[in-house]
Amino acid sequence: MEYVYVLLSLKDSRFYTGYTKDLKQRIEAHTLGTVSTTRNRRPLKLVYYEACLDQADALHRERYLKTTWGKRYLRNRLRFYMESTASLT
Repeated sequence: MEYVYVLLSLKDSRFYTGYTKDLKQRIEAHTLGTVSTTRNRRPLKLVYYEACLDQADALHRERYLKTTWGKRYLRNRLRFYMESTASLT
């Protein structure tokens, strides 16, 4: 099983999208700052993930979520979460 995941940077309010075989371990690596692409964007929060049957499927889904259409899909999917989070600040 492979996972596609989306993290929200609480520092700059931007998404980071990736894929991994071990979701728990990868999120921990992001949280500890051992992933160079997100080290300076911490704190991070896991806001979305999908399970895929194989690596090719996960890679295809990750690439889609990084496109304009994929970002629109995520923003629409997470709209209520983002609105409720914004109202807390």
